[in-house]
Order: sequence, then structure tokens, then C-alpha cells
Amino acid sequence: MTAVLPVRRPGAASALPPVADKRSAAAHWAGLTRRILGRLTPWLVRGILGLAIVAFAGLAVGPHVFGYRTMTMLTASMAPEIEPGDVTVVTPIAVSDVTEGMVITYRIPVGDHSVVTHRVVSVDHGAASTVTVQTKGDANDAVDPWTATLQGDTAYQVRAVIPELGHAIQLLRNPMVAPVLSYGAPTLLVGWLLLSIWRPTREDEEERP
Repeated sequence: MTAVLPVRRPGAASALPPVADKRSAAAHWAGLTRRILGRLTPWLVRGILGLAIVAFAGLAVGPHVFGYRTMTMLTASMAPEIEPGDVTVVTPIAVSDVTEGMVITYRIPVGDHSVVTHRVVSVDHGAASTVTVQTKGDANDAVDPWTATLQGDTAYQVRAVIPELGHAIQLLRNPMVAPVLSYGAPTLLVGWLLLSIWRPTREDEEERP
């Protein structure tokens, strides 16, 4: 069997590859981008809605159902265990169960009676079942300059710390952010529903020329 090979004439230039159609390439990348966005957007919306639901359940519903409370740490008096902006989760315990070493949240008996979260360094059980404590911030050099008598039958002990969540809560309370969330969340939900309804299926994409 004889093979016939093409012979190039002397001095003839080599054929150049065809120039790619820039419009076709642009259309290809645009279509690819649309497909990627079409697939990512629903998951992004689901993630945002999921986080919003979890945050609402944890901060608004949970305390009424399970009895815990959440508080934002404003100072660095308990650093590094609790940093400013961290959210503490506290649960009620009997006042008689308060012991040294616990981190509790209570109202101080001086000044504006603000709420503090400090560690118990001494406990005194007095008459009429009263419990008096002295506390200290882990980052402070000295014991708090007061002795507090815990009011009522329950005290609140810190059970968990959620880092940085307080900053997000403060951001959500910003007057500039609240309207954006009020209108932005429904808009994202509507957009996700529209994409779910009108997004082309795999069969439709394969049928396109």
C-alpha cells in the first residue's frame, strides 16, 4: 500500500490556525458565568436564611423555651476567656449552689447597678438564706470593691461563650442596617423562588444549539 503525503511547494508559507471568534468566546464565558451564578445563588440565599433562622431561634425563642439568657460582654475584664463582643450564655441556678470559681452574671450593688460577669472569689452564707459574694474579673488586678448580696432565689452562671457574636448583634441594631435587612431578606427570598421556578433544567440546556 502506497501512502501519499502532501508536498509543500518551496517558499510556500505554513498555513496559520484559524483566528478564534472573540464573540463566541465571550458568549461561552458569559453562559458559563450565568450557570455558575445560577447554581450558587440558591445555596447562598439558603445559607443566609438558615443563619437568620438559627440566630433568631437562639436569641429570641430559645431563652423563653429553655430558660437560658444571652448577654454581650462589653469590657475586657474577663479576658482572655471572655473578650469584648463575645456573647455569654447563662443559665439559672439556685443561689445556694453558687461556689467559688464560678463565673456568674449579676447586678452590682453600687452606682447604676449595672450587670457584670465576673468570677466568684468568696461566698458567705448568712442568715435568712442570704448569699453574699465577692467577685473579680480575670484580667483585673484586684477584687471588685464591693460585696454583693445575690437577690432572689436564682443566680445566673456562665455556661458557654460565643466569640464575636456581639459585634454582629450590634451591627444588626444599627439604624442604617436594619432597613437593608428588612427589605433585602425578602428580596433574596423572592429572587431564590424565581430562580427555582424559571431556572432551565439540564435537558433544556442540552437541547440548546
